[in-house]
Amino acid sequence: MSHVQPSPLLRNALLADGLLGVSTGLLLVLASRWLVDFLEVPRLLLMASALMLLPLGGLLFWLSRQPELHRLAVWAVITLNSLWVIESVILLVLGWVAPNIFGYAFIIGQALIVALLAELQWFGLRQSRAVVA
Repeated sequence: MSHVQPSPLLRNALLADGLLGVSTGLLLVLASRWLVDFLEVPRLLLMASALMLLPLGGLLFWLSRQPELHRLAVWAVITLNSLWVIESVILLVLGWVAPNIFGYAFIIGQALIVALLAELQWFGLRQSRAVVA
């Protein structure tokens, strides 16, 4: 019961998460100078986020292509996504950054998308069939 055959929902949620992670990471790297001015978010935060998103996105893309997944690996992805959402909210609530309205919209928007992906992955995991050894 520790391995599952991913449901289409889980596979697609992992794929979307991976593709969005890589594309967002690339955007943060390639347009960081412009985004710093437009969002009024520290460049270090953008680059640190990109350094996490690029390899994680690649891993999620790879996971989405596997015929079987370890249940704990999927739970790790759901947990990381949940932590990302919590940290995004804490970043704003505690005032660790002081973005402008576009920065708030960017941080809140990406947190909502990540929360949706985590929920889809959870539902997808519930729909996945256990692999009998």
